[in-house]
Amino acid sequence: MAVYGGIDFGTTNSSAALSVLAQKPQMALLEDGHVTIPTAMFFADNGKISFGREAMQHYMLGEQGRCLRSIKRILGTPLMKTATQINGRAVRFEEILKCFLRHLKNKMEDTAQNEIPYVVLGRPVHFRDNDPKGDDLAQQELYKAAMEVGFKMVDFQFEPIAAAFAHEAKLLEENLACVVDVGGGTSDFTIIRLGPNLIAQHNRQKDILASSGVRIGGNDFDKELALKCFMPELGMYTTYGDKNLFVPTSQYFDLSEWSSVNNLYSYKNFRIVREVLLQAHQPDKYQNLLELMEKERGHNFLSVVEQAKIALTLQAEDVSTLEFLQSTPRVQITQSEFEKAINSEIDNIKITINECLRQAQVNAEKIELIILTGGSTEIPLLQKTIAQIFPQAVFSQDNKLASVGLGLAYDSVRRFA
Repeated sequence: MAVYGGIDFGTTNSSAALSVLAQKPQMALLEDGHVTIPTAMFFADNGKISFGREAMQHYMLGEQGRCLRSIKRILGTPLMKTATQINGRAVRFEEILKCFLRHLKNKMEDTAQNEIPYVVLGRPVHFRDNDPKGDDLAQQELYKAAMEVGFKMVDFQFEPIAAAFAHEAKLLEENLACVVDVGGGTSDFTIIRLGPNLIAQHNRQKDILASSGVRIGGNDFDKELALKCFMPELGMYTTYGDKNLFVPTSQYFDLSEWSSVNNLYSYKNFRIVREVLLQAHQPDKYQNLLELMEKERGHNFLSVVEQAKIALTLQAEDVSTLEFLQSTPRVQITQSEFEKAINSEIDNIKITINECLRQAQVNAEKIELIILTGGSTEIPLLQKTIAQIFPQAVFSQDNKLASVGLGLAYDSVRRFA
């Protein structure tokens, strides 16, 4: 019996689904009964590799080793061809990518109790903004890795289109829909006709009116929240020296993203921070940055920022404590401050949605259904912005974290069966 698979390899979280002919797709269990897994790995000094929640737990408990997250963001960049130090040896990022995909494949086959030779991988509309060569290279790198871990046939589908296919199975009548997929690394949009009379068709090209995307996602919201609201407790925007210069910012930008945080611990950064600290006008705050670097607590810091973002999605105010620092700084943030921090990203998302409508040659008032997928679509400011663009549409928010994986499994049967 042939089993067809779909993998939503995400910047923050990943999921996978399985399908056989004449059966509805089912989600694969990827970690302790969960159908999603954080896209994270921890390489312990003893040689053991752990994944997902377990990987983050090992790191947060202070175990010795190397933590890596958001590896999807380096696809199509020169960094993908380089190596990083793990347990004293240079390991290429290509090998790290394969390590994670191999883990997903094994978990899918454990769920299916069968080999999975065919897979459709989700991809953003643009891996890289305004970089067609980098965009093509990113897909080639992901294809190569998937083939080398043992899949026999690999194809790709845009993530928002996959989310649309997952929701289509529940529709009772035809709708003109806009899929809003805000993931960890990208925001993607598709205008598509969906309906029960269309779902069985093999070729859906005529139903897909337009797709657009921008490299803005949950990680970017974390970044802006960190830079504007958390970094001042680490001395950002303070001054040093006789000329009252602002302290260097490159270290803060390294710290603000999961994919670059390990760059913070370079010899050059330690030298710069220690020299500036001698002349810092607010040494108590700037010392926090050095302490964080010395303890290598960048991932802990970003986890606190991420939890604050989630809290501010649900409530008007949040207080976070950086407990891993000796001074235990407290950061109090209101929802309005969070929205102000991410306002420019929301504006760029709005521009990209309007570009999708322009390409589709559709007025926003004609959109009947909005399909929201991805955890960041919970943010009130984003939902308010989307509602203003599409005043006539009904919102569908079912299965936000797994809909792309399910849709990819539907598409896998359609392509390979």
